[in-house]
Amino acid sequence: MGESEVRAKMGPGCKRMGKFDKPARTSDFHAMSTDSPVTILTRDIEAIQIPSGLTKKLEKGTPVIITQALGGTYTVVVEHSAGLFRVLASDADALGKTHVPATPAHANGTSGQAVGPLKEDDIWAQLKTCYDPEIPVNIVDLGLIYSLEIKPQEDGGNLVEVKMTLTAPGCGMGPSIASDAQRKILTVPGVTDAQVDVVWDPPWSAERISEEGRQKLGMV
Repeated sequence: MGESEVRAKMGPGCKRMGKFDKPARTSDFHAMSTDSPVTILTRDIEAIQIPSGLTKKLEKGTPVIITQALGGTYTVVVEHSAGLFRVLASDADALGKTHVPATPAHANGTSGQAVGPLKEDDIWAQLKTCYDPEIPVNIVDLGLIYSLEIKPQEDGGNLVEVKMTLTAPGCGMGPSIASDAQRKILTVPGVTDAQVDVVWDPPWSAERISEEGRQKLGMV
């Protein structure tokens, strides 16, 4: 299966130097509202515009439609605004949602110390709760994680270094996704620091998608 076909199956995601489809328009919002519930923001929030990654204020009373709710973040279509927006878990209440934030291990009084040895599988499990805001497959199964390294520190803690990529260099969502991954890695007991870098070499290709990811995307 060619990469162009894969991208078509993934839907309106970032592609190299642009978008698959034209940004959502007001007319699209009204068409979607006949099938999806409209949510009215209960307070002002700062949302991340997709795919530019720029932050924009969405005012109280703005009608939105939630198109994806995975990993504690929300992707919404906004009336009278082109494109999609990512709403972080900290603003879930403005959408009428309840989110219980995970507490970083080093902030719960244990200084990041685990009862037993740090398990790499626990870190991978947290990374599997991170999602591209436009694709309903986690960043691990999407093949965006290139490397994960655990570095023991002199104070007994552990630094976790992750290198990841995006499906296309033209997408500006890298910092947002990397920050989400970093926050979740820090919730793993035994992790005292985390660094997540976005890299572009080698370029991502559809062959990196896992079998589970292909099933979710209807590629098998």
